[in-house]
Amino acid sequence: MIDALIVFLPLIGAILAGLFGRMLGDRGAQVVTCGLLTLAALLSVVVFVDVALGGNARTTELFTWIDSGRFELSWALRVDTLTAIMFCVVTIVSAIVHVYSVGYMSEDKSIPRFMAYLSLFTFFMLMLVSADNLVQMFFGWEGVGLASYLLIGFWYDRPSANAAAIKAFLVNRVGDIAFALGIAGIFLLFGSVEFGQILGRAAEYQDVVIDLFGMELHALTAICLLLFIGAMGKSAQLGLHTWLPDAMEGPTPVSALIHAATMVTAGVFLVCRMSPVFEFAPDALTVVTIVGGATAFFAATVGLTQTDIKRVIAYSTCSQLGYMFFAAGVSAYGAAMFHLMTHAFFKALLFLGAGAVIHAMHHEQDMFKMGGLYKKIPVTYSLMWVGSLALVGFGIPGLGIGFAGFYSKDIVLEAAYAAQTGAGSFAFWLGIAAALMTAFYSFRLLFLTFHGQTRADAHTFDHAHEAPRVMIWPLYILAAGALGAGVLFYGFFVGDGRDAFWNGAIFALHDIIEDAHHVPFWVKALPMVVTVIGIALAWLMYVRKPELPGLVAQRFRPLYLFSLRKWYFDELYNAVFVRPAWYLGEGLWKAGDGALIDGVGPNGVAALTRDLARRASRLQSGYVYHYAFAMLIGVVALITWYIVTTAG
Repeated sequence: MIDALIVFLPLIGAILAGLFGRMLGDRGAQVVTCGLLTLAALLSVVVFVDVALGGNARTTELFTWIDSGRFELSWALRVDTLTAIMFCVVTIVSAIVHVYSVGYMSEDKSIPRFMAYLSLFTFFMLMLVSADNLVQMFFGWEGVGLASYLLIGFWYDRPSANAAAIKAFLVNRVGDIAFALGIAGIFLLFGSVEFGQILGRAAEYQDVVIDLFGMELHALTAICLLLFIGAMGKSAQLGLHTWLPDAMEGPTPVSALIHAATMVTAGVFLVCRMSPVFEFAPDALTVVTIVGGATAFFAATVGLTQTDIKRVIAYSTCSQLGYMFFAAGVSAYGAAMFHLMTHAFFKALLFLGAGAVIHAMHHEQDMFKMGGLYKKIPVTYSLMWVGSLALVGFGIPGLGIGFAGFYSKDIVLEAAYAAQTGAGSFAFWLGIAAALMTAFYSFRLLFLTFHGQTRADAHTFDHAHEAPRVMIWPLYILAAGALGAGVLFYGFFVGDGRDAFWNGAIFALHDIIEDAHHVPFWVKALPMVVTVIGIALAWLMYVRKPELPGLVAQRFRPLYLFSLRKWYFDELYNAVFVRPAWYLGEGLWKAGDGALIDGVGPNGVAALTRDLARRASRLQSGYVYHYAFAMLIGVVALITWYIVTTAG
């Protein structure tokens, strides 16, 4: 019962705020949605203690959903340690975002609609993570896609928001098609889409080969690659990442909820949920590792040069998701979920802190139009420091003292090194490079926004002030997570208590986490060394010698533009996909539909009818002798026809 309440309370809130928003009013919609989400968050903590710490995993069947021939499917809630973790992450972050939105969206004209969309998204995400089968998961998967479209394009009167929403929707469809094909492959191979029937039988099919278009493919590898492509779309991995930074067009609470802590982690959750299948597809895991490492590096390079405060954090999200994937790729699923959990706290803190900055600056998002704000908004400044230090993984190797990211990101890197594979080494070194750049761009953001002389106009700067308490107080909860979640849960996720904690929710053929604990000390220390170097470089270039960035950009202009233009992925996709599709559509519209179908078809018939009618109307002259002549012609024609046919 408690599991169903957690899932359906946000749906109830969405229905009440969405359908009865005018009756409830702005305040009523806020109270209902915030209250129900807070209740769901509290219940999620209860479930986490019972399931993850108490070992009471369970599956609750609600009703029979599909019954067609041999295909029978129940709507059921599978609550194990994986689900319990996601319950807490989703509901706690969502509840905080709901409360924060009370202040941030206070001047908006459509508050009930916004609150309904937030709650609807939360329901679909909870449905995704509690699914007992792949079809039910796909329902939640598509639902969060729909809700994200509504939230990104919430300000539908802005063309940029509409374009961003459509882009997110379309790019995700690419991954979703692959995910659907993967589900079909699972059913073809296993005869079922229920996790209980799949996860325990993966070893039986580890040698199965299928013939596809004349090619022999390892069945589990093909299926896992399709599932991973689906995960790439939802989790913005390299190639299907282009929607994520554009999604910042939505209100800032949307960025924190969907694109920092929740929806984008769905892909990581999928790979971890299907770990028993991925373990018997080592080639697929290699691909996951390589794509994750490449994404971590790519997104970090782009974050170096962005000027929009939210876009910097968005590319940071993309980079951190890369860490989670290459952890899963080397079979360190516990480390991947650990980083997912800690990342949810400090990244939501950074996004909502950025929202407080934007609120103070009257909706200005360009960091080069800020500066000197630490005196104006000291509380936000302090909280942004906490989030930034957690993001860069600041801590003391050997002593085990640090922020949340220190514990989770370091174990990811140590696991990649411990894998002792080519893909693992590739991911490790790209992860180290990304750690250096993460430290640089995170403190570049801090120094540009809060330090130095202000670059804002005098009126905006003079009137800058702290956000209202309803926006600030939720940040303290996230800051507590960014400070303590790492040290508090390290032992459960990746420490000595991990076997009892996971209780079979994830599966690995080899315990790579154990190997990660015994890597050389330099592997443990290197991330902190490059982090300090990155922070020092940011201080040198943006505080000590602020003229340096311009000189560096001028000296290495091609590299600077390559980063600023995001490796030209948008331009490439426009050239390869968008423009050809546009020209094809325009050609089919004008030449095909307009000229051929309409021209020859209904429009052509209508034009011919009008022409014949116009010609026939000329015979209606009104002169009697014209009519008599026509009658004579008619009589002659009839007699001629009669004579000819009779003679024949």
